[in-house]
This record gives sequence, structure tokens and C-alpha cells, in this order.
Amino acid sequence: MPQTPHIEKHFTAGEAVRDIVIGMSDGLTVPFALAAGLTGAISDSHVVLTAGLAEVAAGSIAMGLGGFLAARGDAEHYASELLREQHEIETVPETEAQEAREVFQSFGLAADESRQIVESLRQRPKDWIAFMMRFELGLEPPRPGRAWKGALTIALAYVVGGLIPLSAYFIQTDARRAIGVSVAVTLVALAGFGAVKGRFTGVPMLRSGLQTTVIGGLAAAVAFAIARCVA
Repeated sequence: MPQTPHIEKHFTAGEAVRDIVIGMSDGLTVPFALAAGLTGAISDSHVVLTAGLAEVAAGSIAMGLGGFLAARGDAEHYASELLREQHEIETVPETEAQEAREVFQSFGLAADESRQIVESLRQRPKDWIAFMMRFELGLEPPRPGRAWKGALTIALAYVVGGLIPLSAYFIQTDARRAIGVSVAVTLVALAGFGAVKGRFTGVPMLRSGLQTTVIGGLAAAVAFAIARCVA
């Protein structure tokens, strides 16, 4: 009797989505809060827009650079641990074998089963090292080009997110009028972005959209209130 083939659907673009979430979240929130804060003190849209664009430029560079350095740091850490693991397997193989057996036993394998598997691994040093890196240290090999791709993704996502709250200031010359449009547009964008983020990360879309909207709205409200009090 024919059976429907089992097809597993797993989300495999976690790193890219994480970078987009990092960039877009800050891009929507920080320029929005800045524009709201400035609008609380001045009424010239041109000044708010100039400051906002400057912040988007600086913020995207800073965020992208931070992502690049973080990815480079992860790659350097992996390379360092890889050399250490290679050295330990060459100099203290029995100790490493015992550690490997303990890893297998932590998954419920019996001592004899673990010993047989480890003995097989010892005949393949590269596979043994890869196993220890992944299951003992919890480290995955870095993807080629991960650092610059992540940096570019974060920076672009920040720019896209930052231009959304500033879009109203391109149209309205009065900042006090522009802020109302900016609030509406940005809250809709925050809700939509939060829902999409929840869809990819497995969080209920409604809850994720609401959380993102509340956080972004609070940031802008606090900035606006501070500026009005100081002005």
C-alpha cells in the first residue's frame, strides 16, 4: 500500500533571521524615539529629518560593525578551541575517550555501547574532533563569509527600519503634524514586523507583534516626554 513520504520542514535560516531581527528592531525603535524626542522640543521637520538620517547612518554602521566583530570573535573562538581539542586528542587520548564515552552515556547509551562507538571514532581522528567540538563543547563550525554577510544584513535592516518612522518628515514640513503620521506608520510597521518575527521564531504572531509594538511605543513615548519636559 503506497504511503505518503514523510517530509520534514525545518527552518534553516536562523542566522539570517536573527540578523534581520537585530537590525530591524533597533532601526524601527531608535530613530523613532529620536524623532519623537526632537519633535517634543522643535517644530521644524527639516531639523528632525537631518538628525534622524544622521542617526540612521551612524547606527547602521555601528550595528553592522558590532555584528561583524561578534561573528569574527565566534570564528576565532572556534579556531582556538579546535586547536586545543586536536592537541588533547594527540597528547591525552585516553582522557578524551573517556569524555566522549560520558557524552554518549548522557544520551542514555550503556557503557559497552559507548565504548564500542568511541573505539570506532578513535580510528577516524577528524570525525572524533568534530564530535567533541559539537557535543562536548557545543560549538558549530562558522559558515564561510558569515561575518561580513551578517554585518551587511544587520546594517541594511537597520536602514530599512530607520527610514520608516522618518518617512513622514519627508512629506510634512511641520514636525508636530509629521509625528502623528510617523507614530501611526511606525506602530503598524512594528506590529507587522513583530508578527513576521514570531512566525519565523515559533512565537505566536499576535503576542510577538504586541510585544514589539509596546516596546517601540514606550521608547518613543519616553523620549518625547523627556524632550517636552526639558524644552
